[in-house]
Amino acid sequence: MEYLKIIGGSKLSGKVAISGAKNAALPIIALSIISKNNTEISNLPDVADIKTLIELLRNLGAKVNFKDSHSIDIDTNDINSTKAIYNIVRKMRASILVLGPLLARFGHCEVSLPGGCAIGARPIDLHIQALKKMGATIEVKDGYLVAKAPKNGLNGTTINFDKITVTGTENIVMAAALANGITKIINAAKEPEITALCEVINQSGVKIEGIGTDELTIHGSSGKLLEIDKIDVIPDRIEAGTYLCVGAITNSKITITNCDPNHLDAVIAKLEDMGFSFKIEDDKITILPAKTIKPTKIVTTEYPGFPTDMQAQFMAICCIADGVSIVEERLFENRFMHVSELSRMGADIKLNGHIATITGGKLSSADVMATDLRASSALVMAGLVSEGQTNVRRIYHLDRGYEKLEEKLKNLGANVERLSE
Repeated sequence: MEYLKIIGGSKLSGKVAISGAKNAALPIIALSIISKNNTEISNLPDVADIKTLIELLRNLGAKVNFKDSHSIDIDTNDINSTKAIYNIVRKMRASILVLGPLLARFGHCEVSLPGGCAIGARPIDLHIQALKKMGATIEVKDGYLVAKAPKNGLNGTTINFDKITVTGTENIVMAAALANGITKIINAAKEPEITALCEVINQSGVKIEGIGTDELTIHGSSGKLLEIDKIDVIPDRIEAGTYLCVGAITNSKITITNCDPNHLDAVIAKLEDMGFSFKIEDDKITILPAKTIKPTKIVTTEYPGFPTDMQAQFMAICCIADGVSIVEERLFENRFMHVSELSRMGADIKLNGHIATITGGKLSSADVMATDLRASSALVMAGLVSEGQTNVRRIYHLDRGYEKLEEKLKNLGANVERLSE
């Protein structure tokens, strides 16, 4: 089992290049299912979740050719199975993204109920209800969603999501692209990853109105497959935010490149509240050290609000801030699992339901265990400012979403090493 050995206390400096966004690449890979031509995708992050979804497509019969570690060519014309098996889907919850495209193209599919990070209930009932409204019949049988579309295909309709759902919005947008007539999605998620997906579909011959807003109108192709041009995956705003937090917790000057500053408004604003300043260029952000790291209050919410995927990283910074911080997690009920591990490192954190109160101080080294993807990065950050040696175990969580984390940290001057035991 691999782990990260971190010797804390190093001052960091330099530049770090941001990889393509995992959460943008996954729905685009799934979108290839409804493409009539080969789908070329570049700027893919070299992370485990991408490899898992590619494994799933290959299992369905698609041909996937790696041009290099960040570029692929996908041919889905020879798909000969519409069953997404448990052994693959259990590794990653985002595998549910094949449900909409498979059902829209082939009229039937079986998709295992998903797995992934154990950060709380992320029910797929919203996906199911929406597809049923489009005419599908769906039942759960032997741990699989068994879905069938009407003979003439899915039908456009108006879908009003009771709760904002990112993967739900993506699934229905892809299904609606091949549906008959017009589908209107009300209360759609507005994340940049959804905007990127909609722009690709829009450029592929299916008109989508309202891109970037919470109301999307998709003019379905009535079963006509898309002709998708080469796609360049947008930068990963969560990876970018994480490295800004690395700069913050070590109070170092760090520049992140290949990023989109417009996607990081909430993160930058919160770091400014904590005393940091920035130099922002077209695709670069430099974080400058603070005289004093101030405490803050964070409330997670949907984009463009403060992202739940940055909550753990900011909590790590709060652990060394000068005062008392409050973190309120409104999206996932189990997303405080990193608290017990940070406490092992000397953090003063008190929990009351979905609210954490953090009194800043010093952190000390310890053996800690990653519990989910973003919690892993928070523990690494804590190790960077702890006295002595911190070992972060179960780093397969990290590998799901961060490309070459230890290499990028080493290039900034961190004392980090990946070891096996």
